Amino acid sequence: MEADDGEDSGIVRIPINNRLASFLIDTGPMSFKKPFRAVPIKLGARYRAERRRKQVRSWLVAMTVLASSAVVGVAIGIAPTLLSASTGNAAANTTDTLYGCRVTDGDTIRCGKERIRLMGIDAPELPGHCRQGRACAPGDPYRSTESLRAAMQGRMTIQRYKQDRYGRTIATIAGNKGDLSCWQLKHRQAIYKPKWDEGGIVASLCPAALD
Repeated sequence: MEADDGEDSGIVRIPINNRLASFLIDTGPMSFKKPFRAVPIKLGARYRAERRRKQVRSWLVAMTVLASSAVVGVAIGIAPTLLSASTGNAAANTTDTLYGCRVTDGDTIRCGKERIRLMGIDAPELPGHCRQGRACAPGDPYRSTESLRAAMQGRMTIQRYKQDRYGRTIATIAGNKGDLSCWQLKHRQAIYKPKWDEGGIVASLCPAALD
């Protein structure tokens, strides 16, 4: 070490070359070329407890939303069934007018796209329509078909009750000749089937025709 100009000024000067100065500026503790880093802070018990409470609240909110969604999904799923049952019950209490109907056989007619099976009766099947093992109604299927066609006169009204496994509407139909099921029974062109008579409706309409 040496004093400046031989005078003791109290200040000690350390000669530093340009390369060392550049190194200190680039890598030193006060270097502005280094990015600032976050210093981890040790959190207290109170903060951790509050954080856990927030996590629990978030979990409860999420579970509530999921439960509500499940309830809505179940409600949506059963709504068509309830609506169908309600519609079916309402249909049994209303009477509609039929148009553009034609006879299929002695107990079935078609009105547009709707196939309708007369309630409580079974008419002779057309050739090839009686399934093997089934006890089909006796008689002439062609006469039975013509008999039903003759009864379909005037304004035709229908009261629907349900659908069978083939998608046909089970109903009672009436025209100028009266109820079609009763007409076929009175003219011996169909047989009475108690298990197909919803609530004994046909039996109540024409009890004498069942003999």
